[in-house]
Formats: sequence, structure tokens, C-alpha cells
Amino acid sequence: MKYSRLIFANLFRKKIRLLLTLGSFAVALFLFAFLGVIRDSFARGADVAGADRLVVINRTSIINPIPLADRDKILRIPGVASITHDNWFGGTYIDEKNFFPQFVIDPENQRQVFPELIVPDDQWKTFVADRQGAIVGADLVKRFGWKIGDRIPIKTTLYGGGSWEFNIDGIYHGKDAKSDQTQFWFQWDYFEERVPDRVKGQVGWYTLRVKSVDDAVPVAKAIDTEFANSPFETRTQTESAFAANWVKQFGNISFLILAIGTVVFFTLLLVTGNTMAIAVRERTAELAVLKAIGFSDISVLFFVLAESLVIAIVGGLLGLGLAIVTIPVLADALNGRLPALVLTPEVLGLGLLTALLVGVISGLLPGIGAMHMRVVTALRRV
Repeated sequence: MKYSRLIFANLFRKKIRLLLTLGSFAVALFLFAFLGVIRDSFARGADVAGADRLVVINRTSIINPIPLADRDKILRIPGVASITHDNWFGGTYIDEKNFFPQFVIDPENQRQVFPELIVPDDQWKTFVADRQGAIVGADLVKRFGWKIGDRIPIKTTLYGGGSWEFNIDGIYHGKDAKSDQTQFWFQWDYFEERVPDRVKGQVGWYTLRVKSVDDAVPVAKAIDTEFANSPFETRTQTESAFAANWVKQFGNISFLILAIGTVVFFTLLLVTGNTMAIAVRERTAELAVLKAIGFSDISVLFFVLAESLVIAIVGGLLGLGLAIVTIPVLADALNGRLPALVLTPEVLGLGLLTALLVGVISGLLPGIGAMHMRVVTALRRV
């Protein structure tokens, strides 16, 4: 750049102020990236949901069961390709802080409905043949140091109490980084053997695939109509709608993060804008001299904007670099209490774009003031 030496000389004129501004920018961009990761982690269920999948729950609440006998009725509805059922187990492994989702699954149909969660065929075959078998997510294996062949005790308070023993027969992996790899699956038959009689023959919810995405809405209506006015009325939703409603139980996460992100943006804008305004005011005489010796108004605006953009880019890269290093550590420290934290290229790109936007806006007003400054008036101030 032709005037790079002049720009950097002005930047380093007040080194402490420059470092403090860069530090503020870095912290703000780190917080921005972290908020984006948190938002994505809660919204991931809706993002990765299959467009051809529907979830059927009890109309009253998901905590109320549905009869297993309803499965055949749902399968007879035109447009339904396959169906599986799940139950929430809600047990604890060794200590209550070791939370992870445990599901009672239907081994015959699980892989047909959720093909994106991949289990090697040999491991699945072993699981199906083992009444006490379990399939666990890759992230869960990493978290607890489990391996295939381990015997895992899980205590439950929902289904008669006591400790249930499971054999890890397989490990599933998702097709992409956004897939949930923290689940623990075990067999419906083992569950039915041990639960009280009042629970037998009841499932938590059904998940089904339709033959075409266009069939989703009419199939959902047909299912709810089929069980209308019955003792177990249903509510059928697309998987994405179901996941979004589940997240809402934690509160309006998206609004909260948007509000905090907006505050961060404007605070950063004020800090950087104030820094540039002070820098321009300190150099009033120098800018006037530049104009007097032939530099155009546009050149003066360029100098101010260039300084602001350098601060924004360097501070932004420092903050995003800190996020790249820190977020995986934070994800491990959370120990599975939140959905997996994944710093995506989209979040990094949005963070860098935000930094550039702040750099332009914060340098624009002081730059316009310097651009329209009259040489005689500016030199008179000295």
C-alpha cells in the first residue's frame, strides 16, 4: 500500500491506547463467536432434522405415553414409508452430574428412520442379538473413555428404580459434525421385561419417514384425524418443528442471544468510534498540513478509514483465533451438559464481517469530519 507507513505510524503513536482497543475488539469478537456457537448448538436439532420425518407425540404432553398398538394403524396411512418408536429412560451413570440422553429404541426400524446415524453392520448385528446390548454415540465414548465390550450400569428412578446393566456392542457416528453423537440406545425388549406392568406396551413417541416430502403435511393431518376423540389423541409435527419446540422449553434462546449480540456490537462500535474520534482530534494540525500540501479530501478520509479497518481486522482475527482455541476446551469442560459446541465457518465468517462493519462505521464519522475540515480553521486551533 502506498501510504502504509504513514497509516501504521499513526496507529502506533499511542501504543497503550492501541493495545486496549485491540483487546476490547478481541474480547467482543470472542463473545460474539461464542454466542453464535451457543445459538447454533440449541438450533442444531431443527437444522439437521430430516425434511421427510414426522414426530408423533401425545396431544396432551410428550411425558404422556402412546400405545404401541397404534404403530400398525399409523403404518396403514398412505404416504408412511417406515416408523420407529422411542422412550426416554432418564437414568444416571455413577453420578447425577453425568447426564446424557438415553433412549429405548426399536432395533428393527431405527436405522431405516435415522440413516444419518451410522453403525457398522457387524456391531449392529451384535447389538440386535444381545438383549442387554447398547449403542452409544462417539462423543459419549470419548467423554467417558468407554470401549466396545464394556459393561455399563445405569440407575433409574422412573421405572421401578434399581440399576440396569448394559453391554456396549456398538458406536454410532453422524454423517457430519452437526450430528448428535451423545445418545445412548438400548433395546425395547429389555425395557419391556423390566418395567412395571402399568408401563408395558406404551411408547414415548413415534418417528416416521414419509415417502415424499410433499406427503408430510397430509400424513400429519391424517394421523391426528385417525386418533381424534380417542383416549390417546396425537399431535404430529415435522421433526424440525418438534426440535424447535423442544428448544423453546429452555426459553427464547435466539432472542436472548440476539439481544446480547446487539449490545456487544454497539458497545464495540462506541469503543472503536471513540478511539478514532480522539485520534483524529489529536492530529487536526497534521491532517490540515496534508491537505495544504495537496492531499485530497478523499485521501484524508482514506487514512482515517484505513486505520479503523486495521484495528477492526487485527482485533477481529485475535478474537476469532481465541474462539477457535478456547471453544473446544469449553465444550469439554461442559461435559455434555449442553449440545455439542461446534465453531462453524459460517460463525467465523459472520464474526469477521461484523468486525469489518464496525471498522467502517466507527471510522466513517471521524473521517467525514476530517475530510470536510477547512485548512485555515484547523491550523488556527493549534
